[in-house]
Amino acid sequence: MSLPVSEETFEVEVLQRSRQLPVVVDFWADWCEPCKALSPALEKAEAAREGKVVLAKVDVDANPQLSSLFKVQGIPAVKAFRDGSVVDEFVGALPPARVEAFFGSLVPSRADELLAAGDELSLREAAELEPRRADLAVALARVRLERGAEDEALEAVEGHDGDFAAAGIAARIRLAKAGVARDAFAALDRGEREAALEALIEELERTQNHSRDDLRRAVVGILSEDPAWPEAKSYRRRLSIALG
Repeated sequence: MSLPVSEETFEVEVLQRSRQLPVVVDFWADWCEPCKALSPALEKAEAAREGKVVLAKVDVDANPQLSSLFKVQGIPAVKAFRDGSVVDEFVGALPPARVEAFFGSLVPSRADELLAAGDELSLREAAELEPRRADLAVALARVRLERGAEDEALEAVEGHDGDFAAAGIAARIRLAKAGVARDAFAALDRGEREAALEALIEELERTQNHSRDDLRRAVVGILSEDPAWPEAKSYRRRLSIALG
């Protein structure tokens, strides 16, 4: 349920409260039809965060000084406050999906919390909650690989071929099952990334069969994990040369 806020209560209810948790302020007016259309989506998004974000409403006609202070020129105008300042905002009656995304950027979703937990049970629940998120699938697959469950790891990344990391894990499992580059992946599991890449590229250079494409995917997947890695550019160049 949204909280009505006035010029007298704004300091306490919005600015001070935003130092504990995000506060989303809906600047609206009773005569504004788009405001009425947006309101249910805002309230639903707040309720879904279960107390992790507050929704406040400011009637612009009754509180002109607030409208002027925050440069409200059109309504509905929605502004998110954190630590006493506006951190995000939008104007107009956005569709519910975009309202959800707006709130989601302010507080972690349940899936994000489960991802941070990092254990297999949490990651499996996260992937079930948001099956389209490749990062969740990849995290789950890696945990399963750690305990040697290759088939379950492959299952986790199925349907995420468009993600480099997911495709790399799937390729790794297919290669390992075929007895290809197992030493390279053992090195990777020990944290020896450069040794793993060296071994994979060398295997690619001497291989002329169907394994080449999976070797390429495996290398690309490893490099995608840390795009800012200083050596990544060199290994991409070597991969390109190896592919001819």
